[in-house]
Amino acid sequence: MSFVHTAKFRYLKNLLIGLGASVVMIGALGKLNSTSWGGPAITLGLLTEAFLFALLGIIGPDKEYYWEKLYPGLDNYNANLAALTAGDMGTGAPKQLNAEVVEGRLGNMLTELQAMSKSLGSLKALQEVDFSKTGDQLKAMNNFYSRMNDAMASLNASVEDTKQYQAQMASLSKNLTSLNSVYGNILSAYNVKA
Repeated sequence: MSFVHTAKFRYLKNLLIGLGASVVMIGALGKLNSTSWGGPAITLGLLTEAFLFALLGIIGPDKEYYWEKLYPGLDNYNANLAALTAGDMGTGAPKQLNAEVVEGRLGNMLTELQAMSKSLGSLKALQEVDFSKTGDQLKAMNNFYSRMNDAMASLNASVEDTKQYQAQMASLSKNLTSLNSVYGNILSAYNVKA
């Protein structure tokens, strides 16, 4: 493996690109503020960036995906690629075991997808519920409760009136009893004189 493909080179390359961009920005700031060092700083930064971009063009991009580990021979144009279950996946396990592992994982994924489908179906059913008349229903319920409260207040007042009526009737009955007793005494006195 050449030095260009090592982690140290990638770190050094990123460090130089970052520092070069920083010098360009500081030089641009100096140039905008008309300082004496702005021109040389921006020139130095742009030359550094130009060198690094030329170097990147010559070297070529780094490989970021390593599909050849999953599919051995993928990086070879004339290779005969086998499916994922055909190889031993680097474990030394036989083909059948790998197929079972893959099928098991796919089965678990299918179960999870079915559970998600049910959840999404429930959400869709909730979305289809018509809440447009809910406001009218709430107003009607509020009106019903306010009328019920008024009726309860009237009933409570009626109970108070009934209690007062009963008290007045008891007082009247008591007065009539005493009046009857006075009248009875008058009649008795009249009968005795006659």
